[in-house]
Amino acid sequence: MVFRWLKRFMPTGLYGRAALILILPIVTMQLVVSVLFIQRHYEGVTERMTSNIAVGLRYLLDAVDEAETVAAAQAEIVALQGPLDLQTELPAGAPPPPRDLREAVDLTGRVIALTLRAELPGVRGIDMISGRNEAHVWVETRHGMMILYLDRTRLTVRNPHQLLVIVIFTGTLMTLIAFLFLRNQLRPIKRLADAAEAFGKGRSVDYRPQGAREVRAAGQAFLEMRGRLERQIEQRTLMLSAVSHDLRTPLTRLRLGLALQPGDPEAKAMLADIDEMERLVDMFLAYARGDAVADPVLADPVALVRGAVETAHRAGQEVRLVDVRGEGAEMPMRPQLLARALDNLIGNATRYGSRAEIGVALLPDALHITVEDDGPGIPEGQRGDALKPFIRLDSARNQNSGAGVGLGLAIVADAVRGHGGRLTLGESTRLGGLKAEIILPR
Repeated sequence: MVFRWLKRFMPTGLYGRAALILILPIVTMQLVVSVLFIQRHYEGVTERMTSNIAVGLRYLLDAVDEAETVAAAQAEIVALQGPLDLQTELPAGAPPPPRDLREAVDLTGRVIALTLRAELPGVRGIDMISGRNEAHVWVETRHGMMILYLDRTRLTVRNPHQLLVIVIFTGTLMTLIAFLFLRNQLRPIKRLADAAEAFGKGRSVDYRPQGAREVRAAGQAFLEMRGRLERQIEQRTLMLSAVSHDLRTPLTRLRLGLALQPGDPEAKAMLADIDEMERLVDMFLAYARGDAVADPVLADPVALVRGAVETAHRAGQEVRLVDVRGEGAEMPMRPQLLARALDNLIGNATRYGSRAEIGVALLPDALHITVEDDGPGIPEGQRGDALKPFIRLDSARNQNSGAGVGLGLAIVADAVRGHGGRLTLGESTRLGGLKAEIILPR
C-alpha cells in the first residue's frame, strides 16, 4: 500500500527515473556518512578538547575558593588567567541565563555544555550566542558568581559545518558529472523511442543506431523491423493494385459487349452487376492505397472537416457541423488519407441513417473528430469486428441500404492508424445511432 501511494509521486519519464536512481543513493550515503562522522568524530573531539580546558578551569576555581577574600581571589585570577589563556570576571556583572543558549546550527554546542557541566559542578549557565567565537560560562564560587570567557577555538574544531558544505558541494558536482554521462547514454534510447513513435504515426524519420552495445542492437532490430514492415506494406499495395487493375480489363470488355445489346433485359441486370463489381474494385484500390500515401504535411484539420461536410452537401447528404473548436491551427497530417476516412464515415452515417452530425475539436495534445448518425447503430459486442476488413455485420446495420464488402470502416481504421491515432465506435446519446470518434495525437 505504501509503495502504491509513493508510485503516484514517482517520475514517469526515463530521464526522471534515471536521475532518481542516481541521486537518491548518493544523497542517502552522504547524509548517513555526514551524520555518523559529525556524531562520532566531531562530538568526540569536542568532548576531549573541552575536558582538557576543564582541567585548567578546575585549578583556577580551586585557587579562587581557597582565597580568604575577594581581593585575594582576584589576585589569584590575575596570576593564573595569563598562563591559562582566558578572561574572567569576578564578581559577575550579569546574572546567568535561565537556560543554556546556543544557535540551532551549532553542531557541537550541546557537547560543550554537557562536558562543562559534568567537569565543573559549579556551572550555573552557559551562553554561546552573545560573544563572538566565545563561550560565556557562569560558575558559582565561594566569593560569588564568576564569568569565564572561553575561546571557542579551544573547545571544538573550527567550522565543523564545513564538512557538510564540502560533502554537499562534492556530491552535487559528482551528481552533475554523472548526469551528463547518463544523459549521453539515455539520448540514443530517446532517439530510438522518437523514431518508433514517428513510425507508429506513419512517418519514417532518419535514424542511426548509437549508444551502448545493447541500445545499438535494439536500434538495428528496429530498423530491420521497419524495413520488413515497409516492404510488406509495399507488396500488399502492389498486389491489391495489380489484382484490381487486372480485373478492370475483363469488366470493361463485358461492359462493351453488353452495351451492344441495349434492348436485352438481362443485359441491364448484368450491367448493374458490373457497376457493383467496379465499385468493389474501387474500394479494394482505396484500401490498398491506405498506406501508400505521401508524407505528413502541416494542414488545418478543421478546414478539412468543413470541406468534407461541403462535399457531402453537394452529394445531397443530410450532414451538419455542430461543434467546432480550434479553428485556424495546423498539425502534421495526411490530408488526402484523412479526407478519405471522413468521406467513408459520412457515407456510412447517411447510408444507414437519415442524417449525420459532425464535431471537430483541435486540442493542445490531440485532434478529436466525431461522426454521429440516427441509424440502428452497431451492437457493442460487434464493434471490434466492424473495424476488420471484409467483415459484414448482417444483423447490425441495414444491409438493404447499400451493399459492400466490409472495407468502409477498415479503411477508416487504417487511415487513423496511419496517423498514430485510434478509431472508437460507440452509441450516440444525441441521435441514438452510431458514434464514430477519431482521435489523432498532435
